[in-house]
Amino acid sequence: MELQQLVDRLADRAGRPALVEDRRQRVVCYSAHAEPMDEVRRSSILRRSTTPEVIAFFARYAITTARRPVRTPAEPELGLLPRVCVPVWHADLLLGFVWFVDEPPLTGPDLTIAEELAADLALALYRVNLLGELAAQREAEAMRGLLGPDSARSVAALLDEGLLAGDGPVVALVATDPDPAVLEAALAGTRRFAGEAVHLVRPEHGLLLVRVHRTPVAEIAAHLAAGVRGAVGVGDVVGSLGEFAVSARQARQAHGIAVRLATAPVATWSELGIYRVLAAAEGIEIHPGLAALPPELAATVEIYLDLAGDAAATANRLNIHRTTLYYRLARISELAGVDLRDGTQRLALHLACKATHLTH
Repeated sequence: MELQQLVDRLADRAGRPALVEDRRQRVVCYSAHAEPMDEVRRSSILRRSTTPEVIAFFARYAITTARRPVRTPAEPELGLLPRVCVPVWHADLLLGFVWFVDEPPLTGPDLTIAEELAADLALALYRVNLLGELAAQREAEAMRGLLGPDSARSVAALLDEGLLAGDGPVVALVATDPDPAVLEAALAGTRRFAGEAVHLVRPEHGLLLVRVHRTPVAEIAAHLAAGVRGAVGVGDVVGSLGEFAVSARQARQAHGIAVRLATAPVATWSELGIYRVLAAAEGIEIHPGLAALPPELAATVEIYLDLAGDAAATANRLNIHRTTLYYRLARISELAGVDLRDGTQRLALHLACKATHLTH
C-alpha cells in the first residue's frame, strides 16, 4: 500500500490528522488537516522540515529512543500544542515518527490503535529512508571528493546528480552544535534558505556549500548561526566548485578563531585581519617578553599597538592621564625587553598579543 494511503488510513482510524517524519524529523507525508493546527504543524507542512528549536524541545522527551508513544506538553513560546509521538521502528532501526496533535487527548484505546497502525508504516518508511540514505551517501561522497586533490570527478557528480544546477561562484560555511540532530536540521534549513546548496556532517563539524546567487552570504551565515549553539565560520567566495576546498579550509580556520575568541557567533575569513596570519602559523612562538608583563601592562600595550602608537588615543581609550601612559610604556619596555620605537620589535610584540587570544 502507498505511504499516503497508509497515512490517510491511520488518520481516519485515530480520528485526527497525522503527520509522518523520517528519523531526522523531515516531513515525509501527512494526511488532510483541519483545526486544531498550530504554527509548528503549519510551518512543518509548508517547509517540509522542523526547526532546530522544535527538534531540541522534543529531544527532552527522548523520542529517538522511545519504543512506545510519547506525550509531549504544549509549549506556547514555540507555538506548539500538545503532541503524541509514535516512534516507528524496524527491529533496532528507528525509521521515523508519526505525530498527532493531542487535543482533545487521545484515549488509551486510540493510542493502541495508532501504535498498531504505525507499525504498518515500517516497510514503506524503510523504503523512503533507504532511498534518502542512498542519495545522502552520494552527496556526502561528492562533498568529500571536493575537499581532495582530485575534485573534477566530484564536480561532475554533483552536477550529473542534479544536486546543483551548475558550476559557478560558491562559498563554504562551517558550523557546530553539541547535538548532531540539531546541526543536521540547521544545515538542511539553511540549504532551503540559501536556494541552492549541499552539506556534509563530519564528526567535528558540519560543512555547507552554497552557490552564490542573490541571497547575501552574510544573511546565509546569520540564518545558520541562528539554528546552532556553536560558532559559524565563513570562507571567501571562490569562482568554481573546483576551488571549493580553498573556501572550506578558510571556513574551518575562521570557525576555530570564532570558537577561541568567543566574540561573535559568526567569523568571516575576509574580515579576520591579522588572525588569518596567526591561524596559518601553527605553533607560533609567543614573544618571551610578553609573559613578563602583568595583565594591566599587557592590555595597555595591546591597545597602544592597536591604535598605531597614538598616545593620546590610547590614554583616552584607557581613561588615564597621558603621563600615566608614558610611565606604563616605559615599564613595558623595561620588563618585556623591547624598544617600542623600533617597528620590527613593535610588530613582534603586537603579533604575540593577538596570538595569546588564540592560545588561551
